[in-house]
Amino acid sequence: MLDTNCLPRGSPARGNASHWCPVSSQPIPTRVVLLAGPSGSGKSSLAALAGLPVLRLDDFYKEADDPTLPLVAGSADIDWDSPYSWDADTAVTAIVELCRTGRTDIPVYDIATSSRVGRDALDIGRTPLFVAEGIFAAEIVERCQDLGVLADALCLRGRPSTTFRRRLLRDLKEGRKSVPFLLRRGWRLMRSERSIVARQTALGAHPCAKQEALGRLAAAAAGRHRTPAARA
Repeated sequence: MLDTNCLPRGSPARGNASHWCPVSSQPIPTRVVLLAGPSGSGKSSLAALAGLPVLRLDDFYKEADDPTLPLVAGSADIDWDSPYSWDADTAVTAIVELCRTGRTDIPVYDIATSSRVGRDALDIGRTPLFVAEGIFAAEIVERCQDLGVLADALCLRGRPSTTFRRRLLRDLKEGRKSVPFLLRRGWRLMRSERSIVARQTALGAHPCAKQEALGRLAAAAAGRHRTPAARA
């Protein structure tokens, strides 16, 4: 089990690398592909197509009563699209445990109630690669690279109008939030989608469409892909 006392709390952005536990001298048998992209871009369906074990990073959202949750500017709505609504430290801990041991305990998160409703064990065995997908995956690219567990980092991109329709239909079907909230959020995200992709690209995730993403996943699984270059 990774000693979580070595992990910094607070901002999802990476701090000084000296704050992190030193990487073990023993080889890490498994690495991760971080799959980011705007909400509704198709991350979950692509991860399923890849045929690799999947860690759902959305299960690491903070709960609705967390006092650190950010608000949408000029609104009483919680900003669930801000990385500050997400527990990056616990997500990184889970990724490193999977890479080092092949298993970890993860929260089970209910988006409709914005709460953790249980815990589950994720066991990926000794597979050499798994996917960690979620809208905040790009936030931890540098952390995972510094810890020596990163195989690749991708950002799915497409047409904002297509993403809007896909996201709204999914969220309505699953009853994730109230209809007015989903419409407000959907309109806001459609207008900002290009800037979301630009931010995730700047954080180290390679922007690509579905077919290129599948190709890079296959290359990573075969050990043919280099990890993303570190940011200056």
